[in-house]
Amino acid sequence: MKTLLLALWKKDNESFRRSEYVALSNALTGYYEFLELNEKVFPCFNSFYDYLKDAFVKRLQQEKVKDRDFDIDNFLYVLRPYYKDGEFDYLLNANENLDLLQQRFIVFELDNIKDHPILFPVVTLIIMEVFISKMRKLKGIRKIILIEEAWKAIAREGMAEYIKYLFKTVRKFFGEANVVTQEVEDIISSPVVKQAIINNSDCKILLDQSKYQNKFDQIQELLGLTEKEKMQILSINKANDPAKKYKEVFISLGGQLSKVYRTEVSLEEYLAYTTEEAEKMKVQQYAERFGGDYRKGIAALARDIRDNKS
Repeated sequence: MKTLLLALWKKDNESFRRSEYVALSNALTGYYEFLELNEKVFPCFNSFYDYLKDAFVKRLQQEKVKDRDFDIDNFLYVLRPYYKDGEFDYLLNANENLDLLQQRFIVFELDNIKDHPILFPVVTLIIMEVFISKMRKLKGIRKIILIEEAWKAIAREGMAEYIKYLFKTVRKFFGEANVVTQEVEDIISSPVVKQAIINNSDCKILLDQSKYQNKFDQIQELLGLTEKEKMQILSINKANDPAKKYKEVFISLGGQLSKVYRTEVSLEEYLAYTTEEAEKMKVQQYAERFGGDYRKGIAALARDIRDNKS
């Protein structure tokens, strides 16, 4: 919660002083002490806000903290939209605890809020905190975070330092951090992210780069590719066997081993991961025949395709 509060406060206050950081830390510490003494109070943003405007305000007055050091009225005003009856009161006030720690696979879909100036940074902070918690608490279990296109927007919202920290730290906790992007320019647009990702990524996977063929020298320099690796990448899908249906992919491990591999999947795998809307709709239709069971639906669709029935 501290990360979230700091972000909300800094968003409206460019000048962020040490006294404000201390005040926020004290507010959180005091709130958790308050919860221990009042077991009937449910931990959520509403109860935290109530604690701030009642108990914490009195504490600031007792300690004679001046407004110029920490403006509690302004702080409460900034947080008000997340309190009950506020515009975003639904965001931080779940009435039951959702334990994501033991969930093996979690997907956060941010398309609907990626351009929202308020919700996007708040939700991304929550996601980051979820992964850090899993990273630190799950001992001896492999953890992987894969940040797709939304990571570019995360960097815009001041999260570049977090990504830098993540890439430098995750391996110490038996974890992996992966970034997927269709444009190399996305990575180099942020100097912090560029250095954090490229310098800490031993494994590089590239698909067909034909459209960058005339300006690949820049990509080669940015990714630190050798001449051999450059030639391998530019050879992708140039001489495929017409009798087989596959695509090629380049994989480099620490700059010591690099090869171009064929990737060919079964029809069932293709149907499970296809992004073509018409194919996705057909998969969904078949799954509905089996009560929403996608495994059975895909198997039935694959059989019909092989029998030329679909």
